[in-house]
Amino acid sequence: MPTCEPSAEFDVVGVGLNATDTILIVPRFPAYGGKIPFTREFYSAGGQVATAMATCAHLGLRTKYIGAVGDDERGRIRMESLRRSGIDIAHVRQRKNCPNQSAYIVVDESTGERTVFWSRPDCLALAPEEIADEQIACARLLHIDGHDTPAVERAARIARGRGIPVTVDVDTIYPGFDRVLPLVDYLISSSEFPARWTGIADAPEALAAIQRQSGMSVAAMTLGAHGALAWIGAEERFVYSPGFVVNCLDTTGAGDVFHGAFCYAVLQRMPMADALEFSNAMAALNCTAYGACGGIEAGAVSLDAARRLMQSGAMRREQPEIAGRIAR
Repeated sequence: MPTCEPSAEFDVVGVGLNATDTILIVPRFPAYGGKIPFTREFYSAGGQVATAMATCAHLGLRTKYIGAVGDDERGRIRMESLRRSGIDIAHVRQRKNCPNQSAYIVVDESTGERTVFWSRPDCLALAPEEIADEQIACARLLHIDGHDTPAVERAARIARGRGIPVTVDVDTIYPGFDRVLPLVDYLISSSEFPARWTGIADAPEALAAIQRQSGMSVAAMTLGAHGALAWIGAEERFVYSPGFVVNCLDTTGAGDVFHGAFCYAVLQRMPMADALEFSNAMAALNCTAYGACGGIEAGAVSLDAARRLMQSGAMRREQPEIAGRIAR
């Protein structure tokens, strides 16, 4: 079994998606079939796991990203962003004659909400044989998504065999994902995923059902502007953290930054209530600039800034049907 030299260890390794986004800023969304001029257009490095890893690196964690990148201009932009973030990219696969995953993101300037149109060519698929034991064994924590399911399953199995905790970001149902969930310690899904996965309409009850079925430590879901909810299996209780109200310019990447912050919180052994508060604060701060890593690149997102926001008494946005039944 492979071993790691201390100098080669990483705090967190991420396996999953990256993308290069084209951001279009519009004054407001037009009516369906309408027309409106955009006020700004620019590239932004994105993708859920890559953005989470950028957040981890920004927080001072030794970070490694494993994924596939195209050899076009968008791929070059994505690779340069990873390098600039200080992320180890030794095992990023660069596909020849393959365009990178891309997204066109239209941001409504009046609300900060965005609509995403994305494409990922099949040539970017990550195969399980491209994940070697030693790439995962040197991590203190593994973060995955569900897209290339066989590859992330292999990574999670390696981590589980080494006692390395696994966090997962998932927002849709992938074939074979039932083999991944039992290998996960911390699930953080979209608000729609628990009901879709279990068939239980009540989202909190669906969340608890996933934890009980899979045996993970914590099952949680993000609620957009309304924060995050977690079910702690060992304690048989929910923890709810409402969202922070900020001057929101763009919600792109907020959930990905939340996941990166949550990885940091797990490694810092924060209590779950503190982990959700911190992750919510980081996600909110990222919304104060444009782009998936906009708040990070603009200097608005930092450990100190998150602490200040948490201590400021800032307004919070609750989801009434959850806040009314869950004690914080």
